[in-house]
Amino acid sequence: MKKKNLILLAVAAGAYNANSYAQQNNENSKQDIYADKTLQEVVVTATGTGHLLKNVPVQTEVISRKMIESYGGKSIEDILEGLTASFSFNEGDMGSKAQLGGLGNNYILILIDGKRIHGDNGGENDLGLIDPNNIERIEIVKGAQSALYGSDAMAGVINIITKKHDTQGLLLENTTRYSRFNDIRQRNGVGLRLGKLQSYTSFQLQHNDGWQNTSNEYAEGHVLKDSRNKTVNKFTNWQISENITYNPTKNLELYANGYFYRKIINRPTNGNYASCDVYTYDLLYRNASAAMGGKLFTNKEKKDYISLDVDWNKHAYFYKYTSKTYEDDYIDGVLEHGVPFYPGKERLQADQQRIMAMLKGVFHLPYANTLNVGAEYRYDYLKAPMRTANGSADDNTAAIYAQDEFNLISWLNITAGARLVDNAKFGFHFTPKLSAMASLGDFRLRLGWSQGFKSPTVKELYYRYLHVMGSSTFFNMGNTALKPQTSNYFSAGLEYRNDRFSASVTGYHNKLNDMIVLVNVPVEELPKDVTTGYLGDGSGKVTARRYMNMEDAETYGVDVNLSFNITKELSLTGNYSYLDTQANMYDVEHDRMKKAVIDGMAHNKWNASMIYGHRFSSAYRFGASLSTRGSSKRYYENNGNGKHFQIWRINTTHDFGKANAETSYKVELGVDNIFNFKDTTMRPYHLGNNNGGTSIYASFAIKFNKGKKINNHNYKQKTKQNEED
Repeated sequence: MKKKNLILLAVAAGAYNANSYAQQNNENSKQDIYADKTLQEVVVTATGTGHLLKNVPVQTEVISRKMIESYGGKSIEDILEGLTASFSFNEGDMGSKAQLGGLGNNYILILIDGKRIHGDNGGENDLGLIDPNNIERIEIVKGAQSALYGSDAMAGVINIITKKHDTQGLLLENTTRYSRFNDIRQRNGVGLRLGKLQSYTSFQLQHNDGWQNTSNEYAEGHVLKDSRNKTVNKFTNWQISENITYNPTKNLELYANGYFYRKIINRPTNGNYASCDVYTYDLLYRNASAAMGGKLFTNKEKKDYISLDVDWNKHAYFYKYTSKTYEDDYIDGVLEHGVPFYPGKERLQADQQRIMAMLKGVFHLPYANTLNVGAEYRYDYLKAPMRTANGSADDNTAAIYAQDEFNLISWLNITAGARLVDNAKFGFHFTPKLSAMASLGDFRLRLGWSQGFKSPTVKELYYRYLHVMGSSTFFNMGNTALKPQTSNYFSAGLEYRNDRFSASVTGYHNKLNDMIVLVNVPVEELPKDVTTGYLGDGSGKVTARRYMNMEDAETYGVDVNLSFNITKELSLTGNYSYLDTQANMYDVEHDRMKKAVIDGMAHNKWNASMIYGHRFSSAYRFGASLSTRGSSKRYYENNGNGKHFQIWRINTTHDFGKANAETSYKVELGVDNIFNFKDTTMRPYHLGNNNGGTSIYASFAIKFNKGKKINNHNYKQKTKQNEED
């Protein structure tokens, strides 16, 4: 361990946030994507308008395309956890349990090109919806610091910016990746641009046979040595998507897009213990989306615009039976017990649908003011015949917002905004935000304050379901008496940045009132019209839990990011995050409030990378990175704490093909988890990390691009010029 820590210290000289360094190929005058210049990176998430990274008023972390391709992550979870110290994940059957700044999925807003993703059954997002091969960069704004996207993003906003295809003609792409456990990642893309019309169709497939780190499991009152349960279950998902854009005039952009997604999770059926490792159904998900909208630029410079977006999303969750199973079911409106379900039968558990409409305008006003205004409407519908008292539930929310950026004096920027939310069940709520940035040479001092507001979700209000976790069986219940959650977020950060070195330190305090959590309640509160036919630990006992408001919760943290470009070909990066949490939780057993940590909290998390890249000829470029990530112990109220861990990875890239060649190739070879770390804690106790051990992987990509580069409106360059002027 000491040797590993010495290696960590040797490479932990920098932060991932946009540490790239300018490098131009003299032979073909093409900018190398592995050396894009940090100071020219344009970000949009924090304010909704383009700013060079060094001048963005609100602290923003960026995972650049260079970092993503150097790291070689197979999924968005892998990328986020490996390239920023603020995130942690516990991937499970229902999706990815993410945590940012001590707060979980429900408080993190994930966007794709500025638009919310959908799919939070169980409070968890299935990030398999996001194609890691199509990411240009990732922008992260922590806390409820933006009035633009919703005051419910109390932990922060993650905006995934996808690649733009700006070639007139035909584009064909293929990427195939294979690694241990029969892990297959396949992606194909077809782009076509003819005049004012552009189409991009993509397909992606992900498959893994799953793995088992230990066969030990506590169930039926004792430790079982031969459980068949896996650490990660076998799964297969695929997605096909289509995006069409049309520019009828120079100042008008129209688009329509959609996708269909399917995922199946296979669980063991041949176990030895009916209470824990013999399942009679697999888990099936079907998601779909359709959206359309447009943007109208109101001046020749394309600085001011009005946009309208409308989208529909569906997330449906089913049981797919693998053997004959007897369960309760409603037949002609009457609850019947012991109804048989046969192999192959699909049974709906929850169908969540959402409709959103968003109207937005950005206007550059006199005296260097930039005004961003908008209105939103959101309708949520839940159909769950066996999981809600009435079979379905719905909710709707409307909001208007305004945000203004201006400079009181040349070196002081102020960004002030507010959002007015009207929820159908909880009425109006006003949430202001204020940030300031002082520019002092190469230094930036940023201060921020914002309020958050989050009404209870349809699930928290009405959902009820059995949740089996190893030897434990829980019945979770909604609560119509819940109150909305509110927050106050404070941050202060100092950043130094020049052409080769950057360093930033940011401290924050997030205070939440009426935080909603699942709390143990007397079993007598179980609904009378449901049965609990699971054996659980063999005693027949079921733990009843209900969503409740805690008195308050607080998170404190410090994030440190450093980067150093030693040469044009070699750079060091690293990040460190310190976190502490405290919550007041009701102790039913002793009828009193008690102090508790927020589940999943780790005091210390870190990562670091050493990146090297060299173009040996006009037709070959070599890249290599050595990276590590780790965490101290993760704390939980029940089922033990997660162990500390540190994982190392080496990744190499080999790019073949000249700059302007129609066909190019890329080979990626690497080893993840070099020192074979595996957490073998027995089920159902918490893991620090569920990695399955050392894995050698390889990927091959081919790209065919037949067409002419379009030199239309270059947003990045115009933004740079505007700020320099």
